[in-house]
Amino acid sequence: MSSGTPVATAQPIDADLIARENARLAATHEEDFAALGRQLSRRGLDIEAITAKVGGFGVAVPSWGVGTGGTRFARFPGVGEPRTVFDKLEDCAVVNTLGRATPTVSLHFPWDLIDDLSALKAHGDALGLGFDAINSNTFQDSPGQALSYKFGSLTHADPAVRAQAVAHNIACIEAGRALGSKALTVWIGDGSNFPGQASLSKAFDRYIEATAEIYAALPDDWRIFLEHKMYEPAFYSTVIQDWGSSLIAAESLGPKAFCLVDLGHHAPNVNIEMIVARLLHRKRLGGFHFNDSKYGDDDLDAGSIDPFRLFLVFNELVDAEARGAAFEPAYMIDQSHNVTDPIESLIGSGVEITRAYAQALLVDRGALAELQEKNDVYLAAQTLKRGFTTDVSPILAEARRRKGGAIDPVGVYRASGYRERKANERPAVAGGGGGIV
Repeated sequence: MSSGTPVATAQPIDADLIARENARLAATHEEDFAALGRQLSRRGLDIEAITAKVGGFGVAVPSWGVGTGGTRFARFPGVGEPRTVFDKLEDCAVVNTLGRATPTVSLHFPWDLIDDLSALKAHGDALGLGFDAINSNTFQDSPGQALSYKFGSLTHADPAVRAQAVAHNIACIEAGRALGSKALTVWIGDGSNFPGQASLSKAFDRYIEATAEIYAALPDDWRIFLEHKMYEPAFYSTVIQDWGSSLIAAESLGPKAFCLVDLGHHAPNVNIEMIVARLLHRKRLGGFHFNDSKYGDDDLDAGSIDPFRLFLVFNELVDAEARGAAFEPAYMIDQSHNVTDPIESLIGSGVEITRAYAQALLVDRGALAELQEKNDVYLAAQTLKRGFTTDVSPILAEARRRKGGAIDPVGVYRASGYRERKANERPAVAGGGGGIV
């Protein structure tokens, strides 16, 4: 279990510093915002309405994301890394104070589990943070654990191991209730590395059986998100390897079970926005873990490689909302920050995710639908792309400013000296070990 007590309850970034930096940039920003407003007005769009929608958008930050990540080969710790879950919340508060797009934190148990959950809840409240979906962990063994997950957890051949994994997930639900969470995310690394190692059919049956026990423990107002991943750590077969398996499982469990889409959990060139459309059709889209990748599950910063794909995902979401679809997706950043300052990467990812949402709001859906009906391929594609090519940075900055955030969030973060202060407060640790945080 994590230990430690809160070291501070005040906001970690000085509001006066934000105000001073905003004042310095105000004139240029206001000029850019007004110019964009005039441009959008000629297209029949109201910049004030769009800014209000952007201001209401939020995405959760992962507690583990504020630590330095790693690969199977090595981990190089950064300075001032969080040592306790209270430290993690303080870093998450920095991300939200400056970016104003990440008001909730998604915890990971047992990494973040402590005895005094009321103290954790109070610390989050003091920092202005709520708690999003709880993430269970049965993909690795934890200290004091009776049985190993080396050969699986919820799908293990041994019913005692499955029972242990189920009990952990139910404990996560109970802890989440104490914190005000309303959802449980389940991702397992279960699978096989060799043909014949495990029965593909029996493993899936055991998954359904085990998750049904977890589902039965859900409070009435909770949801369970089933997360799929194509491969890794199992390299021959993964039990929940794609959206089809996830959908089958969710529909088998009941109306509180949904599919969660992690952008890095697919093969290169997979049409993720089509998966979004299909899950919306089945009313089983639970939410997203946002990141980016080039080859595999690199967990790079959202929008750093393929911002157009991120836009296309949000295009489907905004289109569904415009059509009156009933859905309530949960959004979370899920990245491994191996070579950057995690706080800067999380701020930047919050900006890019919000950017994709704002761009999708600019698409002329009436014109697009008409062009699609006429099979006007070129103009339909250009009408969609016009939303993506519009620089919405002034809208994002204005939405942040109106909520007390920074016009230039990373600039204010660096000016605050927060990382340097934490380097003095939190002793450094040696690196060299492998393993993602």
